[in-house]
Amino acid sequence: QVQLVESGGGLVQAGGSLRLSCAASGGTNSRYHMGWFRQAPGKEREFVAAISWSGGTAYYAGSVKDRFTISRDTAKNTVYLQMNSLKPEDTAVYYCAADAPTLKSNEYNYWGQGTQVTVSS
Repeated sequence: QVQLVESGGGLVQAGGSLRLSCAASGGTNSRYHMGWFRQAPGKEREFVAAISWSGGTAYYAGSVKDRFTISRDTAKNTVYLQMNSLKPEDTAVYYCAADAPTLKSNEYNYWGQGTQVTVSS
C-alpha cells in the first residue's frame, strides 16, 4: 500500500507561483508513474500533469503546459509540481496520484488527500 501526502498549497495572487510536493511512502518499489490532478468546485477532477517512474518523461494538460513543471526526486520518493503564472481558474484542490499503467492513463491506484490552491484575481 502506497501512502501519498501532498503539501505546499495555499493562497496566491494571480501571476504568482507555488510549488506542490507529494511524498510517497510504503509499497514495494518506487517505479510508479506519478501524476497531479485537480478538482475545482462544481467540476469534475481533471488531469494536470504526469511523470514517468524514471523522471525522464513528462506529460501536461494543455491548460497548464508552459506554466507548470512536474519533476520528481526518486531518492526521496517525492514528486513536485512547480506552478508559475497562476490564474484564478487554477483554483482547485490538487491531488497527487501514483501507479498508473501508462503515463497517459488516468487510472491510478493510489491517491493523496489533496491540497487546496486558491488564486485570487
